[in-house]
Amino acid sequence: MINQVTLVGRLTKNPELKHTADGRPLVQTTIAVSRPYRNAKGETDTDFIYCTIWNRTAENTAKYCEKGSLIAVLGTIQTRNYKDNSEKTVYVTEVLVHTVRFLGKKQPETHEHAEMIQTVPLI
Repeated sequence: MINQVTLVGRLTKNPELKHTADGRPLVQTTIAVSRPYRNAKGETDTDFIYCTIWNRTAENTAKYCEKGSLIAVLGTIQTRNYKDNSEKTVYVTEVLVHTVRFLGKKQPETHEHAEMIQTVPLI
């Protein structure tokens, strides 16, 4: 059996490095991944995938990435559950990330770059 996941998407928030009680570094974040097709309205739907990144990979992700960074992650699907404060069982499905590839910084919030490209005359 194979449990392998590859995702390419953008971070939905700045990665926050945390540590477990025994000192292991981790980042828990969500990646926005566009679906490869359009819905009935002609729009592209986006899935928000919960990911957990451990150890040195977590440290590097927190150091070099920010909200909107384009990344590729390789990992496995993991399910777990826990009891919340009201003793209700909460089920979690997440990607346990083994590898992160940094593909690009977040897109600029202004359109200055696009306007600059359009105003340069072609020779």
